[in-house]
Amino acid sequence: MKLLLDTHIWLWSLHDTKRLGKRVSHELKNPENELWLSPISTWEALLLNAKGRISLPEDIGAWVAAATGPLREAPLTHEIALASRLLKLPHNDPADRFLAATAQLLRLTLVTGDTRLLGLGDISTLSNL
Repeated sequence: MKLLLDTHIWLWSLHDTKRLGKRVSHELKNPENELWLSPISTWEALLLNAKGRISLPEDIGAWVAAATGPLREAPLTHEIALASRLLKLPHNDPADRFLAATAQLLRLTLVTGDTRLLGLGDISTLSNL
């Protein structure tokens, strides 16, 4: 499977694995799966750190390199930007829109615990619930 990690799933996989569901934890450890991350998740993590909602090490550059290194980088394209605006989502969170559009266009399975992102028609999802 090709799994696109929602920001919270990525952060939990790094710092709080107890919050990962049994199936998600299994799939993240499965060497046959490809783990993908959008630059939007990096941006979102940096914003959370700046707002004091999470705490990242002082050397943020080194943290980003280490935290993203093992994952495949999902591209952020003009096509994804357009698709993000065309999605029918129950909310307007820009990060969620980009992640859902990325999963849709690249045919990735979005791994999330956000109920608003589950069951989005043709977007494959894996629930952490």
